[in-house]
Parts: sequence; C-alpha cells; structure tokens
Amino acid sequence: MDDVEGRFRKSSYSGAENNCVEVAATAGGGRAVRDSKDQAGPSLRFSAEAWGAFLAGARDGEFDR
Repeated sequence: MDDVEGRFRKSSYSGAENNCVEVAATAGGGRAVRDSKDQAGPSLRFSAEAWGAFLAGARDGEFDR
C-alpha cells in the first residue's frame, strides 16, 4: 500500500462492531477502500475519476433503494 497518502478513515457514524469500510487517499487523487475488520487485508483502488463518479452518484441518489 505504498501509494496510500495519510491514513485510512471510517465514518463517524460507524458503530462499535467495526462492520464498515475505511477510505484513504492515494497518490494521484484516487482512493483505497478496505474492510475495517481486516486492516491487513487487500483494498480496492479507484482512480480519481471513478471515485468522483461514485460520489456524484451517491449525492444524486443513484444507489438509493
């Protein structure tokens, strides 16, 4: 994970059970996402463009049920 800049963070809304994901900035403006229960495990990597598209979709309700 040498391209992770800073530390992984999880939402302040996360419960005490650690059933959430954590996000960290990566070199080039992208993001890395990992399971908070397996911090030494793998993480998913997203480019800055892909992360921006995800955030825009979340704001627009694209993922609402």
